[in-house]
Amino acid sequence: MKYELNNCIGLRLRRLSRIVDGYYRKNLIDYEITENQLTILFLLSETKKVEQGRIGKVLKLERSTVSRNIKLLEKKGLIRRSPEYKPEIELTTKGKNIAIELIPRWEKTMDELIAKLGDNGMQIIKKLEMKLV
Repeated sequence: MKYELNNCIGLRLRRLSRIVDGYYRKNLIDYEITENQLTILFLLSETKKVEQGRIGKVLKLERSTVSRNIKLLEKKGLIRRSPEYKPEIELTTKGKNIAIELIPRWEKTMDELIAKLGDNGMQIIKKLEMKLV
């Protein structure tokens, strides 16, 4: 093989993603909510109402991931989905309240990660993302 497995970019990025997910899981455990669900709630807080397919485009999530998380959030009573072929999604009152309640947990997680990465680490992440887009 031309490259060693340990140098596989996909492997290393997925490993980093799982490590970061662990920080979020630890701080969100009381809410039984995942990082993907959190970002969907925050996106809906900003956009108010959005077509379900747009969520995946904005957050760079697979269609199946969006669909699964929308169903779970709907079951928890945090979002409402319109009955159209291309459904629009919006937060319920309960969802709006939970999103507000989760902000300090999200900020705590961000503080922990930024403390580990430092400003330079954040800049490197942003540069990597821009290079791959």
